[in-house]
This record gives sequence, C-alpha cells and structure tokens, in this order.
Amino acid sequence: MVVKVWCDGCYDMVHFGHANSLRQAKAMGDYLVVGVHTDEEITLHKGPPVFNEQERYRMVRAIKWVDEVVEGAPYVTTLETLEKYDCEFCVHGDDITMTADGTDTYHIVKSANKYKECQRTQGVSTTNLVGRMLMLSKDHLQRGAQEYNVDRRSSSDMSSGACGRSPWTGLSQFLPTTQKILQFSNKDGPKKTDKIVYVAGAFDLFHIGHLDFLEKAKELGTYLIVGLHTDPVVNRYKGFNYPIMNIHERTLSVLAYRCVDEVVIGAPYAVSKELMEHFNVSVVCHGQTSVLPDIGGEDPYSEPKRQGKYQTVDSGNDLTTEKLVERILTRRLDYEERNRKKEEKEMAAYAAFMKQKDAEVQPN
Repeated sequence: MVVKVWCDGCYDMVHFGHANSLRQAKAMGDYLVVGVHTDEEITLHKGPPVFNEQERYRMVRAIKWVDEVVEGAPYVTTLETLEKYDCEFCVHGDDITMTADGTDTYHIVKSANKYKECQRTQGVSTTNLVGRMLMLSKDHLQRGAQEYNVDRRSSSDMSSGACGRSPWTGLSQFLPTTQKILQFSNKDGPKKTDKIVYVAGAFDLFHIGHLDFLEKAKELGTYLIVGLHTDPVVNRYKGFNYPIMNIHERTLSVLAYRCVDEVVIGAPYAVSKELMEHFNVSVVCHGQTSVLPDIGGEDPYSEPKRQGKYQTVDSGNDLTTEKLVERILTRRLDYEERNRKKEEKEMAAYAAFMKQKDAEVQPN
C-alpha cells in the first residue's frame, strides 16, 4: 500500500527550511502531496506574501521530494482535504501556525490523530530573511575563518542574535552541518555518458528566476553542477549586505531542487581550465545579467569561451535577487508590520504553552 502524506503552507520565499520539512515529511510515507495557499488567504491570516501564488506553486513543484501540488489549499487543514487526496495524515513543523483570530490551523487533524510533527530547521524563516533585508546587516555572512567552515554538530543547534525574541522567527544564525548537506545531496555522481553543464553564481534568496535559468541550463546536458561563490566574493560584486543568505544556506537552497545534480561550495569566481577538466564540463552557462570582471580585470569566463564551451542562456524571466529585495523595500512598512504581528502572535502562543506546561508539572 502506498502511504500518501499531506503538507500545506504558504511556502513564501521558499527556502531550505521549507525544503527540509518536506524532506522529512516524504520520509514518513511514499508519496508527498503539498497544498499551497492562495495570496488572498495568506494576506487575510498572515500579511502580504512576497511571491505571488503562481510563483509559489511553481517553486514548490520543483522541490525534489514533492510528488504533487494542490493549488489553493484551505488555510485550516480539514479531514475532508486529507480524504479528497487520499492522504493518511498531515505533517507540519514543531512551530505554531494560526489563523487571523488565533486558532491553531491544525486543530482538526490533531484532534483526529491525523497529525505528525517534523523538526523545524532552526535559524531560518521567511520572517528572518525579510528581517535581514530590512536591517542591512552583514552578521549572517560567512567570512574569514568561517568562510568554508561546516559544523559537525546536530543540525538543530542554533545561536540567537540579540534581537531574537520569538523561539521560531527571532533573528538567528543557521549552523550548517555535514549531515544536513548529505541529507539534501543526490547520492549518484555523473555517469561516463553524462553531458555535464556548469553554472556559477550567488543564487541568493533562491527564487523563480533562478529556477527558470537552471532548468533551461539543464536542457543543454544531462547533469547540472552549480558553483556557489563564497560570501566575500558575492559581497565584492553585489555590495551592500549581499548575500542575504550565507553560503551554507545557499547550498541547501540550491540542492533542494530536482534539476540540480551537484553543488561546488565556494567555487572560484573565474572558471578555470583545471575546474573544467576536474568535472569533465562540456558546457558553461551564464544568464543574461552582466558579468563583473575578476579582481585583475579579466573575464571570468575567458577559458570556457576560448574552448568554445560557453553559452548564454535566456531563462525568459528577468527577476533577480536585487529586484526581489526591491519588492520588500518598497513595501517596507507592510512587511515590518507583518513581522511584528507574526512575532506577537507567536509570543502569546508560546507563553500560553509554557504556562500549560508549568501547570502540568506542579504538584497537586
């Protein structure tokens, strides 16, 4: 018997935390159905989404653990929804999700014992990422001795910043682990018959523009390798507080998508002959955005161009990370209010939870 599992959510600014919850949910069954809420529902209960519903449907569909997407899923999960899609139970992270009036969105399936929890990925949330953009801070970057460091501790560890208040969406620092990267990685390397395509960049705040580009690039071969530049390199050519997500967060975000086969963490800015030989690269691609020269003024794609292996790819989508951040900044007050209300609701729910927990341990 095939066990179908149900997940639902906003999946706004889809990040590796969303992907990790979907990975865990898929592991609880055989087939994963994901319901995605409409813009109207999200605005009513939570505040304005950053991505529109068509963008969110497309992003979730491309995550490698997702088998089916249900568009316009109800905000409150019902037994009728589970029955309609033949799902055994619903899975959600161990944080609190509420409607506009403060009702637990999973209270129906919880009462019917049709609810299971997965571990939330500490240190990341849509609210957290919006906060990084608004603060223009560089505290999240991996620099110096931390530039390539990957921790071997439990992936649930988290260090909180001074601004952190809510246990779920307070500003925090994601601590990467080799285990977490392995969980996201594909197990198989390239075959001898594979035509390998290589692309490189920041892929910051992974979005629909990135996805469209990578899927087009993948069509030029059979195995896609994505090189991710380090945080200092990205900051050199983008400036300000870019990248918004550090290199380890960007690694997991890119690995979550089924069109990506491998990631080079800390790829060199210039695509060298040695890199192309090492990975047996047949095609090197870049999008239609401008390319900043290397530190010495050289074209970072001079070698693949010399070999006749360079190709510009038109993704048909002009969304960039900078344009995405502009979406946030032009509505700064709306998103600040959204963040404030969300954290206020979480703090009230958390206080009620702790009060109940204390009452349970008090002697009669």
